[in-house]
Amino acid sequence: MLVYLTHTADALENYYGPRALAALRAVAAVRLNETGRHLAGAELAAAAAGCQAIVSYRQSPGEAATFEQAPDLVAFLRCAVDIRNVDVAAASTQGILVTRATPGFIASVAELVIGQMIDLARGIGDAAVRYHRGEVPAARMGRQLQGSTLGIIGYGAIGRYLAPLGLALGMRVLVADPFAAIEDARLEAVPLEALLAESDFTVCLAVANEQTENLMDAAAFARMKPGACFLNPSRGNLVDEAALLAALDGGRLAGAAMDVGRAPDQMPTPALAAHPKVIATPHAGGLTPAAIEHQAFDTVRQVTALAAGRLPDHAVNAARAHRLARLGITP
Repeated sequence: MLVYLTHTADALENYYGPRALAALRAVAAVRLNETGRHLAGAELAAAAAGCQAIVSYRQSPGEAATFEQAPDLVAFLRCAVDIRNVDVAAASTQGILVTRATPGFIASVAELVIGQMIDLARGIGDAAVRYHRGEVPAARMGRQLQGSTLGIIGYGAIGRYLAPLGLALGMRVLVADPFAAIEDARLEAVPLEALLAESDFTVCLAVANEQTENLMDAAAFARMKPGACFLNPSRGNLVDEAALLAALDGGRLAGAAMDVGRAPDQMPTPALAAHPKVIATPHAGGLTPAAIEHQAFDTVRQVTALAAGRLPDHAVNAARAHRLARLGITP
């Protein structure tokens, strides 16, 4: 079978990897995106003409125009967990299968959170920058994570991994998630309002959807413990950035760390990232070889299944994907 890989050269290196590409080529013929641009719509359909599958990087959306103008396409495989920019209904109308990858970034993101908490507590990055400029920074009083309170909003895969790391550092760990059962007796399940009021470090790991849009708004930041730090490694639309900026400027918060924001590709917003109390990283929480290969190899296994006439794992619309019959697959 013929597969189109939407990743640009840079994205292919950082978000797919040579081992996964070699494995994909072992099970299918692969056409690469050599345009240097992230393709969408009719242009993506034209680039993938003749291909039975598209393996899609997160910056190549699955738009209705692509599905409508790709008569040979059987499956659209997203190399990520988030499929919010894939029009699943439009794919289903055309009988095209949509799949997603599983989370491979759990440890990677949680480790970044720990690093950012330490930096917020001790000013490591600021001191390093000043030394690099030839200055001698003033020695500042920091705070220990041991004895501090970590608040985790959202007890999904990353929250469940992060919580015991906080415990191992000697932190009190609070969790707010009305939809999750907290089995670990060492953790304290509390309402969001209590978590905000009591946490020294609040980490927002809630699921991003219409209900959680601007979950952290002016009222939420006003409830936070004075002098606390806020971290967002999840999604930019969980945070009202004007409210966060006001909380930083007004002195309510001692600092913030963000790996995501409302800039393109969920990057931190540059103006907010430049704030002296903010530590920002460029959506790099899942950028480790182990993390990117986990999701890339999910797509390799999905292509392998399709080529063998089997329904791949992690399909989201199998019941309506009638083009699978072309590969001898009955959902």
